[in-house]
Amino acid sequence: MKKKLLLVVFIFCYSINWAQEGGTEISVLDAFVTPEKPHVLKLSFFTNEPVKSVFILNNKYEFTVTKDFSEDHAIEILMKGYTFDSTTVPYIIKVTNKNGDVTTSEIYDIALPADNELLKGESPNFFTLCLGGIIFGMPSPTYSIFKDGKYFSLSKEITLFTFFGDGFNYPVALISAEYAHIIDGPKKNFLRIGYKQIISTKYIEYISPGLNGFTDFLGFNGISPEISVGWFTLYNVFTVYSKYRFNTNFNEGNLNFHEVSIGLYSSFFSLNF
Repeated sequence: MKKKLLLVVFIFCYSINWAQEGGTEISVLDAFVTPEKPHVLKLSFFTNEPVKSVFILNNKYEFTVTKDFSEDHAIEILMKGYTFDSTTVPYIIKVTNKNGDVTTSEIYDIALPADNELLKGESPNFFTLCLGGIIFGMPSPTYSIFKDGKYFSLSKEITLFTFFGDGFNYPVALISAEYAHIIDGPKKNFLRIGYKQIISTKYIEYISPGLNGFTDFLGFNGISPEISVGWFTLYNVFTVYSKYRFNTNFNEGNLNFHEVSIGLYSSFFSLNF
């Protein structure tokens, strides 16, 4: 494997969802609930012809999006006072064109922040809190490849700061800190500080290119570009991901190394901007 080879596949899959019933095409752009309080649901979509539109959440709450005929539709809903049984809530969009024809979208899901403000029922019990803490504290198993051999390592990455844009259920960028230990490796302990860009996609959760700086505090310093793929979520809090990273240092070129890892991502404990 070449030392200086880093293959970064940058795929932007823009989430466009088409209507399933009726004749008007409905393209959903954004549908998410802000993680910070007060929680606000933001929905935007466009249609291929001027229509009036309504938004129906959880088959219970109905909101008028556009009263006049338009092709561009957007609404923001303050979620105070609304409660749900799950952190995954279904919704549909209904539109009516100038001829009176009604089109109903397919059923979509929107993820809610995992807090008690929007959920019915009792607060999480002690066992649930402990289980969440154990999952959050689990290190990521990593396969590290040096020129002289291959080693098993463990790492733990914590998201420090997240930056949210106008759409989707993930931040657009984050800053994280990571500690890694390579068992029996030529270099054993590292601290990394990194910046990641998150690109939400339709068929998987996200694709995330990033760049880290690392040090072992003993003179072994460098940078490590990476790319990770978020595959699916657990309990709407954690995302299972896989990651490839190439580590190149500033003074010992023969100790450049590759890493392949799997882990759990969550921004639940970070500061949001």
